[in-house]
Amino acid sequence: MKVLVTGANGFTGSYLTKLLLSEGYQVRVLVRNNANLDTLEGLDVEYAYADLAKDGAPDGLMDEIEIVYHVAAAFRVENVPEKYFWDVNVEGTRKLIEAAAEAKVKRFVHCSTVGVQGEISNPPAKEEDPYKPGDYYQESKVDGEKLVLEFSQKTGLPVSIVRPVGIYGPGDTRFLKFFKMISRGKFRMIGSGKVLYHLTYVEDLVQGIMLAGIKEKAVGEIFTIGGEGFMTLREFADKVAVLSERKISSIHIPAWPVWFAGWICEMLCKPFGITPPIYRRRVDFFIKDRAFDISKAKKLLDYQPKYSVDEGLKLTFDWYRKEGLL
Repeated sequence: MKVLVTGANGFTGSYLTKLLLSEGYQVRVLVRNNANLDTLEGLDVEYAYADLAKDGAPDGLMDEIEIVYHVAAAFRVENVPEKYFWDVNVEGTRKLIEAAAEAKVKRFVHCSTVGVQGEISNPPAKEEDPYKPGDYYQESKVDGEKLVLEFSQKTGLPVSIVRPVGIYGPGDTRFLKFFKMISRGKFRMIGSGKVLYHLTYVEDLVQGIMLAGIKEKAVGEIFTIGGEGFMTLREFADKVAVLSERKISSIHIPAWPVWFAGWICEMLCKPFGITPPIYRRRVDFFIKDRAFDISKAKKLLDYQPKYSVDEGLKLTFDWYRKEGLL
């Protein structure tokens, strides 16, 4: 079976590509012409090149393809117009799914984000809980989800949507600053540290994404893909501190003054195209609950996380050290 992976050179996309190859699939990857392809080096894949937001799907992209895994997205890109997120996450998705429908692919798997539900009011959140995006990236992903579901209803194209939770693992640097501050003894908790946080080791995540493309019960459904259980942010920090052989300071910084400072920095820096030293969304990490129910994925996809938080954090910590990042 031949499958297509968009955004295959990214963190999640590269792990998904490697998993699919290991399972015996033929993989075609869609990447941009100027993309860094180091994560795909040495892999037996077929390349296709395009910027979906600008070019649309290139001729022949869907030839012989049976499953599309649409992972590519504009994620937390700085100093670009808000419209850019809709160009990539909505219009780019539209162009791809139209090409998939025309080619009569068997399944279109759309990778979204739990961010579409924003701050969780009554954790753990389930897939059917309401949308509550907190920024324009999340708003664009809401519109992307709606597009995919509405397109499926109109055309009959079989689709599935996956929402990853707190992705981490070797190769990713999103949590590097968090690890680095703790390992250097400079970390100070913003807020109470009692908010809930949910992590997903990347190899567990891509297993869930793959299953969404092959399980019959996945058609027409949305799945939250997360690790086994969640914890408080303080517990998360303590686990990293143990790996770092450091102690967390008992000093807590009030959250709202930092959030307000982030707002001021954004207002002052944005007109000049300067990257602000503080972002409100980074403060959100310390003040918003992020905990999710993954029972639906377990039931319908037979999804089962294999990595405990302790195992995953150790593998990630060791990779940071190996790469000289800590």
